[in-house]
Amino acid sequence: MHSSSSTVQKTTVAQEPQARPTLHHIGFVVSSIREEIEGFTSSVGGTWKGEIFDDPLQQVQVTFLQPASANEAAIELIEPTLDSSPVSRFLERGGGLHHLCYEVDDLEDALKLARARGSLVVKKPLPAVAFKGRRIAWVVTRNRLVIEYLER
Repeated sequence: MHSSSSTVQKTTVAQEPQARPTLHHIGFVVSSIREEIEGFTSSVGGTWKGEIFDDPLQQVQVTFLQPASANEAAIELIEPTLDSSPVSRFLERGGGLHHLCYEVDDLEDALKLARARGSLVVKKPLPAVAFKGRRIAWVVTRNRLVIEYLER
């Protein structure tokens, strides 16, 4: 009986990610990063380094506002570069708050867990320019929350 309970325990542990995901950033879709950055910076009290990343795989440009406190998530502004960009239709409906991004130790484990919880993987892992080639993936939860996972 002791060995079967340890088998169950191992199975349960294997289904949970290695470390707790941490909120990395909150993404907002905007029509123009340059036109919106000042308003976002003054609203959240963060700082902007002036760096805009062009990501041809996602057909967007992105930039990040660093929060006033190191304990807070960054703010990402996302501007579609083509009409075929995955966020273009979202912008046509007004844009705004788009997703939460969680940093995870193991991207495949995070996606397995998301699927087990009923989420749909809408963009499989791919390298992201803004994160120096670290991989990201996208899921939509049952209640339509868009989550980006960033491999640590």
